[in-house]
This record gives sequence, structure tokens and C-alpha cells, in this order.
Amino acid sequence: MDLGISGLNALILGGTKGLGLSCARALVQAGVHVVLNGRDEPGGQAAAAELGNGTGFIAGDVSDPASRRQIFKGARARLGPIAILVTNSGGPPPGPLETHDHAVWLKALENNMLAAIDFASMALPDMREAGFGRIVNITSFTVREPYPNMGLATGVRAGLTGAMASLASEVAAQGITINNLLPGLMDTGALKRVYDAQAAREGITAQRAKQRMAESIPMRRLGTAEDFGPVCAFLCSRQASYMTGQNVTVDGGLVRALL
Repeated sequence: MDLGISGLNALILGGTKGLGLSCARALVQAGVHVVLNGRDEPGGQAAAAELGNGTGFIAGDVSDPASRRQIFKGARARLGPIAILVTNSGGPPPGPLETHDHAVWLKALENNMLAAIDFASMALPDMREAGFGRIVNITSFTVREPYPNMGLATGVRAGLTGAMASLASEVAAQGITINNLLPGLMDTGALKRVYDAQAAREGITAQRAKQRMAESIPMRRLGTAEDFGPVCAFLCSRQASYMTGQNVTVDGGLVRALL
């Protein structure tokens, strides 16, 4: 399928590995010019080289407001106007809600909520001028169905979901769509931290904790990056022009919510 976005420019935050990289790969395959962001300079340069098609990399920490501005400025200088923005960042630590102190909450807000809002605000002028824009925020299935010991991540991402829902309605008539992509239990480094923590708390092996997670999913397997990227690319496409303010879950049937 021709997604109708070949030649457009995209900034992918947290795009050097895992789900972000999968989104970047699908967009490059659709002919999009991509700049990746991440904190690991060697890893980011390697990811950009592997994707090819002139993919660039800009190092920076999205949890830092000053760094956010430099990342966006650098991406725009390299590519020109940004038509597609994918926001993504590593989740905050798992654990019982009462174990997270005030500083941890503030860091999570900067990293997993305020960063995405800042980047969207910076991208909107280009999108408004073009009469076209796509913003996809990678959040989590826990926004729709809370998961034990994930209260910190769920709290800040739920806040982001509310803010983006409001923004989506504000810019819908300008050709700009804003949607959230909710991964389920995906076989990534982020999930490994979760099942390693479960294993430590419960005195079981990490492999058993991982297997138990897979068994909880109707498809009986963890998701992969390859399950995720094409959905991201579709939400960025012209074919998805009548979808906005949506929370699209990629989870193998894990979430049992009716709506």
C-alpha cells in the first residue's frame, strides 16, 4: 500500500532501538526522510546507518527542556519542515506507587508527559503551514487497563493522553491528526526491566516471569517490534486522515476493555 507520505520529513524520539526504531524503519520503507533521536551516540549512529536512505541521528535527552529545543532545532535544520512526529521515551521505574518519591514523579512527568507536549508544540507551526501533520505518541496499554506496580507510568501517560486528546480536537480542522499508540507486553528491553523486577520480588526466575506474561496474552506470545512499526506508519499516512484523538492498542488481545 502506498501510504502517500514519501518525501515527507519525520522526527522519531527514542528511535534508536525497540518500538521507536520499528516505527522509524516502517517510515523509511514508506519513503519518509527520518531523523532519529536517542541518548546513545554510537547506538544512534549505527541505527541511522542501518536504516539508510539518508537517515540522521541527533543525540539528546528528551527529559531536559533545553535539550528538547536543541533536538528539534537540529532535526529541522537537517530535514526542513517536520511533517511527522513520533514521541517515545523509556518508561519510569515499576514498583508499588508509594515507593516513588517526589523527585521520581517529577522526572517521570518531564520524560513521559511534558517532553511529548513540548515537541508537539514545536512541530505544530510547520504542520499548520503545510495543512498536514501527523503526531503519534507511543504510550502504553496500561492507559486503558491499569497493570500492577505500573502506577507511576500509568499516571503520567494518562495525563499525556488527556492533553493530547484536547490538542487533537483543536487542530483537527487544520489537517493535523494526533493519535496514541499503546503497546501491550512487547518483547523489548523496557519489558525486561518489568519482569526482572517481578522475578526479584516474587523469588522466581526472570524466564518464568517472562513466560507468565506471555501466557496472559490471548495470542500466547509477547509482541515484537515488527508487530508495531507498520501500525505506526499507517497512523502517519494519508489513509489515516480521518482518525484523530484515538488510542490504538497493539497488544495481542491483552486489554479486555469493551471500548
